[in-house]
Amino acid sequence: MARFWRKSAQGEALPREKQTNIGDWLDDFARRAEVPDPAKPALGIFLVVLSLLGLGLLLQVNHAATTAPIEDFWKIFGDQVFFRIGALVVLLLGFRIGPEGLRRMIPGLMIFCFISLVLVYVPYFGDPRNGANRWVSVFGLFSFQPSELARIVCVLWVADRCMRLGPDVLDVKKGVLPMLGVGVVFFALILGETDLGGSLLFLLCFLSTMWVGGVQSMHVAGPLIGIGGSAALLLITFVSYIRSRIAMFLGSASNHQVEQSEVAMSSGDFFGVGLGQGMWRNARVPYLETDYVLALTGEELGLFGVWLVIALLAAFAWYGLRFLLSIRDRYCALAAFGLLLSFSLQSMVHVQVVTHLAPPKGMPLPFLSHGGTALLVSSFAIGLALGAARPVDRKETPFEPVPVPPRAEPAT
Repeated sequence: MARFWRKSAQGEALPREKQTNIGDWLDDFARRAEVPDPAKPALGIFLVVLSLLGLGLLLQVNHAATTAPIEDFWKIFGDQVFFRIGALVVLLLGFRIGPEGLRRMIPGLMIFCFISLVLVYVPYFGDPRNGANRWVSVFGLFSFQPSELARIVCVLWVADRCMRLGPDVLDVKKGVLPMLGVGVVFFALILGETDLGGSLLFLLCFLSTMWVGGVQSMHVAGPLIGIGGSAALLLITFVSYIRSRIAMFLGSASNHQVEQSEVAMSSGDFFGVGLGQGMWRNARVPYLETDYVLALTGEELGLFGVWLVIALLAAFAWYGLRFLLSIRDRYCALAAFGLLLSFSLQSMVHVQVVTHLAPPKGMPLPFLSHGGTALLVSSFAIGLALGAARPVDRKETPFEPVPVPPRAEPAT
């Protein structure tokens, strides 16, 4: 790096100290965050998830106690306890399996996710709700969102693919285009449900894992801007409900749910009105316990509760960074990065929507929002990521950046 010069008292030119740029600061930050053993940050992530699960159970039970009839309350209470205990079991199962344990099953899982995403459009199998085809019904017993599972499986597939390609991941024909082709197919299936937010979240996780896996920045930024931007523009132009949500965000249109959730959140003051004492739940604000659970937190636990949730999410990000920097196996580190990024981005979108920093989007807050299969899928994803800390039987491949070939010198 070039140095700036100063003059001494005798008029001699002396070099100044080396100037620090943002790259040097990030490198120094990464060195400080790195730890030799991933077990400690893994424990931190587990404790954060455990805290979110407990807080979520408290909020959901109190919400049901004042909105549901007594006969339905005990069913909701039992379901929430069952699913949150199941979430812990599934998380520990994912930890036991780890990314390496699912590696051989990735092709089959990709086929299963593709078929599931197609089935949402098929009568009898699809379970349409509120004009969207996002759920698949399993013999009428329960339903799940294939897009949630597809985001996890595709992250594992990209990590495995980047590992197998090695230096060929830089090759457009051999590495970039085939991976992009698979990503675009899954992106289009999720987009057609219609789920603009979910499809963009999928695309971000998919392309980010490709980038960390060695794909050049322009090969990632180009598809993100071109594909994601074009899809967003088309849906905003031709899909009325997405256009209306943009109008709500810009202030040119109003919506009862958005307005009342903002009032509910702001009415809690610093310490809230108390658990079970919120009035907006009884005003029938839609999805206050799912897509706007942070507003429910703000009303009943106040600014203190909101900052508590944000602090837990920030702690998750910090422990996640330290955890990723401590993993020495390249495939496991890539898989864990994509899985933890999925949780972080989903949480960020939820907070932004509730605080009116983003257009309205039905995005639950993992571990806090009401839910069954989505809770289990999120727990399994976190468990898989934490499983990257476990030693693998095969020889580990160090996580080193893929070397970029030097550019040829122009002929003279």
